[in-house]
Amino acid sequence: MKILKVRPATRHTTEGIADEVLFNRLLSMERKRSERTGAPFLLVLINFERLVRTRAKRSIEDIGAALAASIRDTDVTGWHRNRFTLGVIFTSLKGTSRAATRTAVSGKIQRLLGENLHASDIGNVEISFHFFPESDETGGDCIESGKVLYAEQEDADIARKAFSVAKRSIDIAGSLSALLILSPVFLAISVLIKMTSDGPIFYRQRRLGKSGAEFTFLKFRSMYVANDSRIHKEFTQNLIRGNGGNPNGVYKIQKDPRITRFGRILRASSLDELPQFINVLSGTMSLVGPRPPIPYEFECYQLWHRRRILEAKPGITGLWQVHGRSRTTFDDMVRMDLQYIRERSFWIDLKILAKTPFAIIGGHGAY
Repeated sequence: MKILKVRPATRHTTEGIADEVLFNRLLSMERKRSERTGAPFLLVLINFERLVRTRAKRSIEDIGAALAASIRDTDVTGWHRNRFTLGVIFTSLKGTSRAATRTAVSGKIQRLLGENLHASDIGNVEISFHFFPESDETGGDCIESGKVLYAEQEDADIARKAFSVAKRSIDIAGSLSALLILSPVFLAISVLIKMTSDGPIFYRQRRLGKSGAEFTFLKFRSMYVANDSRIHKEFTQNLIRGNGGNPNGVYKIQKDPRITRFGRILRASSLDELPQFINVLSGTMSLVGPRPPIPYEFECYQLWHRRRILEAKPGITGLWQVHGRSRTTFDDMVRMDLQYIRERSFWIDLKILAKTPFAIIGGHGAY
């Protein structure tokens, strides 16, 4: 699907320049198209912040109009941020290398700047290039580029901050209540783990939380102590890369030889997840959110996959757990996480929490 340039006649544009709301909506649509098809696109951002309050302000409008008039009908020009960052979405690279595309686009923009700004002003303009999907050819920090390409969410939004405060309050109250109420269950499981296999009660693993911060992830141990971790590493990396994994698209290994007999019961019932209430209480996790990846999983992520750990704190449960669990393919799991990040609210969290016990009792997709 190609996104057509919005014409000046629409009420959302000025001289062919889309306003901020429309431009970022189109950017979101183009990103989703690229996620589905794998076809790359380029976002160029021209930051005029240093010039906004100077005599050059009128020239900024002229540059935007000139850009809109000079690009293809399939490309989009608009305001990306607060009318001081102008964006251009080049929707089809037509097989041209990214280096060649960058050189050609940079040359055109530099010419327009030279025609509309004084030489002393040009040095105050910042130009950045963001290719999607990201690759080694583009360089830079994938997470930082991701924040630009997923620009429809703002950390500074007042409503989002209020939601974060409410969410943390619920996390503290919920995790404390669960730890107190389930303390007899914790004790019983601990005894059975020690009776049925040698090793510690808890399984500790390094995981990636919000913005890639590492933390210690807790579970009841369901595996033998002496096991080969390469089994899981190879399986998950192949599954994420689309090179195999389970032929049914299941995210977890079926009939995993590393799992103890009692561990199979823990996993099928999701009781092995209970220690994560400690993670929630400590603030490294939330009751609801994306599942935290292992570092070697993250190494295989495409840029759009990485969005799932940029903004949201990882959770014990989420859309993935209540809609398919391990029966869901990895890409579909990520799409559910991104849907939650876009739409998350107090009521959505409550709905997910209410559905989680039924998903656990049903046991579908649990291994």
